[in-house]
Amino acid sequence: MSNIVVIGAGQAGSSLVAKLRNLGFDGKITLIGEETAPPYQRPPLSKKYLLGEMDLERLYLRPESFYTENDIELRLCTTVTGIDTAAKQVMIGDEAVPYDQLALTTGSSPRYLPAAIGGDLDGVYVVRDLKDVDAMAPECVEGKRVLIIGGGYIGLEAAAVAASKGLQVTVVEMADRILQRVASPETSDYFRALHKGHGVDIREGVGLETLLGDGRVTGARLSDGSELEIDFAIVGVGIMPAAGLADAAGLEIDNGIKANELGQTSDPSVWTAGDCASFPYKDGRLRLESVPNAIDMAEVVAENMLGADKTYVPTIWFWSDQYDVKLQIAGLNTGYDRIITRPGDNENGVSFWYYQGDTLLAVDAMNEARAYMVGKRLIDMGKSPDPAAIENPATELKALLKA
Repeated sequence: MSNIVVIGAGQAGSSLVAKLRNLGFDGKITLIGEETAPPYQRPPLSKKYLLGEMDLERLYLRPESFYTENDIELRLCTTVTGIDTAAKQVMIGDEAVPYDQLALTTGSSPRYLPAAIGGDLDGVYVVRDLKDVDAMAPECVEGKRVLIIGGGYIGLEAAAVAASKGLQVTVVEMADRILQRVASPETSDYFRALHKGHGVDIREGVGLETLLGDGRVTGARLSDGSELEIDFAIVGVGIMPAAGLADAAGLEIDNGIKANELGQTSDPSVWTAGDCASFPYKDGRLRLESVPNAIDMAEVVAENMLGADKTYVPTIWFWSDQYDVKLQIAGLNTGYDRIITRPGDNENGVSFWYYQGDTLLAVDAMNEARAYMVGKRLIDMGKSPDPAAIENPATELKALLKA
C-alpha cells in the first residue's frame, strides 16, 4: 500500500490531503504540523480574529474530526528535523517515518528584526500564526500606543485593527510610500487617505533605527532622528519561503523550493505546493503568497501524485480587508506602465486597472466587486479592453467580456 507523508499542516497541506482522499487514494496519509491547532485559516488572524469577531474553531479549515473520519494521521506539535531522500524517510528526532511520496507544504516564515536593534525585546510581535496573535491580543487595549514597522498589507491590516480598537497607531515605512513593492501610487494614495482618516500616523520614507527599552520595548528611534514612546510594536517587514528542510535535504532551491510544472521537486518522489514553492510561469518562475495558490497548487499536486500529469496554471488573485474597505486584486501588475482609474458605484469604491501597453495585467478594486470579477475574468481569458472604455463610467463592464 502506498504511503504519502505531507510536511506542513496549513492551507496547502490540508487541501492536499483532502484532495487525495477525494480522488479515492486509499493508502496511508500522514500530515505533520508544528502548531497545536489543526489546519486553520491565516488571513482572519490579523483581522476578525484579532478584533474578537471570530472564535478559534471558526478558523479551522475543517473540523478536527475530518482527519479521523478520513483516516488521515494528523500529527500536531511535531517538528521534522530532517529528510533522508535516499532512504525515503522523514526524521522526527530519532523517529524515522517512511514514505513512498512526500509533499512539502511548509509555507513561509516572517522576517524578524535583528536583536541588535531591539527585535528580541518583550512587546515586539509579528503577525504570522495563532500563537503570535494570541500573544499580541492582550496588548490591543484602547489608548495604548503601537508602532507598526512596515507599510505592506500585513502592516496596514494590523493598523486597521488597532485603530478600530481605539489604539494610537503609527506606521513607519522606509520606502517612499506604503505598498510600494506591490501596488501603484494610486492604490497607495487610496490607503494612505483611508488610514489617515481613521487617525493613523503614517510616516513614509522613514525607517526604524532601533527599538528602545530594557527588557521590554518602551520606545523607538527612527531614521529621521525622531523618537516615539510606545507600548508595543508589530513587525510586518515581509515573509520568506520556509525552504530550510528542503535545502538541507539537497533539493533544488530557487526563490523557494524549486518545482516543475507538475509541482515536483528535483527529487521525483518529493512534491511541493503553497508559499514555499516556486514554479514555472510564462518565461520565468513565480512564487505566490496567497490562499488561492495554496489551495489550487496543492490540489493539482495531489492529482499528479496519483499520476494525472497535469500542468499547474495559477489563477492569480488576492484580497485585503481594512476597516470597511475590501480590496480585491486580480492578476500580477509586474511591468505595468500606466494606470486606468475607474470611478466606483459604491461608497469608497474605485478600481485601478494596470496596463502594459495595450495589455491588461491586473486590477485593484476597492469596494468594487463587479470591477474585480470582470477584471479577473478578462485577465483569465487573455482579453484587454480599450482603456478608454474602462475609464468611461458609462461603460457596462460585463459587456466587455463579450467584446
